[in-house]
Amino acid sequence: MFQETKTNVRWHVCALLFFATVVNYIDRQVLGTLAPELQTKIGWSESDYANIVIAFQVAYAVMFLVWGGVLDRIGVKWGFAIAIVLWSFAGMSHAFAASAIGFSIARFLLGIGEAANFPASLKAVAEWFPKKERALATGIFNAGTNVGAILAPATALYLSAKFGWQSAFLFTGAVGLLWLIWWWAYYQKPEDHPRISESEFKHIRDGEPEEVGEKTPWLPLLGHRQTWAFAFGKMLTDPVWWFYLFWLPKFLGKNYGIKGTALIPFLTVVYLIADVGSVGGGWISSALIKRGWTVNKARKTTMFAFAFFMPLVTLAYYVTNVWVAVTLIGFAAAAHQGWSANLFTLTGDMFPRKAVGSVVGIGSCAGAIGGIILPYYAGQVLDKNPSYYLPMFIIAGTAYLVAWCVVHALAPKLEPAKID
Repeated sequence: MFQETKTNVRWHVCALLFFATVVNYIDRQVLGTLAPELQTKIGWSESDYANIVIAFQVAYAVMFLVWGGVLDRIGVKWGFAIAIVLWSFAGMSHAFAASAIGFSIARFLLGIGEAANFPASLKAVAEWFPKKERALATGIFNAGTNVGAILAPATALYLSAKFGWQSAFLFTGAVGLLWLIWWWAYYQKPEDHPRISESEFKHIRDGEPEEVGEKTPWLPLLGHRQTWAFAFGKMLTDPVWWFYLFWLPKFLGKNYGIKGTALIPFLTVVYLIADVGSVGGGWISSALIKRGWTVNKARKTTMFAFAFFMPLVTLAYYVTNVWVAVTLIGFAAAAHQGWSANLFTLTGDMFPRKAVGSVVGIGSCAGAIGGIILPYYAGQVLDKNPSYYLPMFIIAGTAYLVAWCVVHALAPKLEPAKID
């Protein structure tokens, strides 16, 4: 069954998850990149654009609950394959939209498929990594969000300038189908993988007992404080990340006059800095655990450090130099990614592998609900004054400290949930 020589198959799996997340964020970020151009050509108001964003978030929220259960029932391999087919074709469907309603429908379909990415990736991490490595693995695949956010502007703006905006959606949507070939050929659970060694399998399990039984339904999970700790952590902080993704190009255009291909270097810097936070945030808590810290102390200390830094982003609204503003937002995005890598890892810390997909689905649904509220508020504020981003930056600066207090209050020791 096992290979005789030492293997590192789990890191190959992590690479698969990383590239899936890159594709996921390229597909969702094309709209935010082209929003200033499309708003002019199609005639959206700020509230129209907010409603397009909200359409994605509504599907994203609902389908998180669905995908969590589906993944726990049919497994990561099949679930992820189905999801990427759905979101790839939904991404391409944007090319055929000609109104705010058309884009809202396309975004809704995209949200249905893309909601599977994080529950599937985190379930795969829980299957393939011991607890002491999960934050690092999560940070690595989560770094794909930033790489996708870097590649999307350059790709979308270039294709739009050369071949029309429709080509950006068609090309980026098709990329996911190439990843599917690699995924289907390579991914298996550790106990079924033909390339894994016995020593790596034992390292992955790290003394954790084998799990038996059916998937855990999501409804009983609502009775656990651990579920709500994760859910409120997501609900309070996910909207900030969505704000950066979908409004940063518009903020730079309205407040600094930077549009079109001129956006590329500024957006690239933001997400390059964010990449460091994603990998570094996971590495810090994993390194502290290896030094003998408890999982609770390592995760909470790391998350508090990122939350404490966040209020500085409010200064981005006041500075007159665009590079100073971009740097501040980049550091805030990095802190978010470091926070997020550890927050996601809490699910594997507190729940058995069979329940991780459902818990991530519940929490991410809560995050998407928060992601509905903030865009609606932003649309109302910006319809009155398209340059007045201060309220959103204040929210972005304070949400994490509030979230940390809520997480700590609900799960003070990160006690494992008792799942039957």
